[in-house]
Amino acid sequence: MRLATVALAAVAVLASAGAAAAQSQQPRDRQSQNQGQEEEERPQRFAPLRARPNAGPCPFVKILYDAARYVELEGGRASTSAVGYTGEIEGVTAGCSYQADEPITVQTNILFNLGRGPQAPDDRRTYRYWIAVTERNQAVLAKEYFDLPVDFEGQRTASVEEGQTIVIPRAEATTSGGNFEVLIGFDVTPEMAEFNRSGSRFRINAGAPAEQ
Repeated sequence: MRLATVALAAVAVLASAGAAAAQSQQPRDRQSQNQGQEEEERPQRFAPLRARPNAGPCPFVKILYDAARYVELEGGRASTSAVGYTGEIEGVTAGCSYQADEPITVQTNILFNLGRGPQAPDDRRTYRYWIAVTERNQAVLAKEYFDLPVDFEGQRTASVEEGQTIVIPRAEATTSGGNFEVLIGFDVTPEMAEFNRSGSRFRINAGAPAEQ
């Protein structure tokens, strides 16, 4: 919908510009005939674009550091030879909309980079991630889990984009989106979270044999 709105706006602007250009290219003799006469105001050919700003700012959308990476380690050994499936949330883009007393609708697009190391036996793996809505810097209000099936198709790495829509009800029309945060992360074990928290990391295809 955002692309469609931008495209329609661009068409209207270009059409207006074209009309203005056509008017400026009138023959000189006609322009001389009209000199000294007051030109009549021409009716507007296009309806004005009506901007409807949000009732307030959008919620903050963040990747939780402790759950930003997913690293399976066989036997808990922090070694490249022990790496199974891996993943990293590379980035997220988001936008929101809400008017009057409407709920806040947040559209997100999440980029995942995924890999499989020497302990990953299969081309297919279903990762799991979550999206949580919190009061800003406070309690979690809601949390939902999502499956991310991946087929590596014989490769060691894969990139997947996921789009999700989050709807946040508001207690009243004056409740701003700035009161909320949207957090995103992998469903990780406590050991994985501690591994991430320590700053340790492997590249997403760590320990993979060289491609022939």
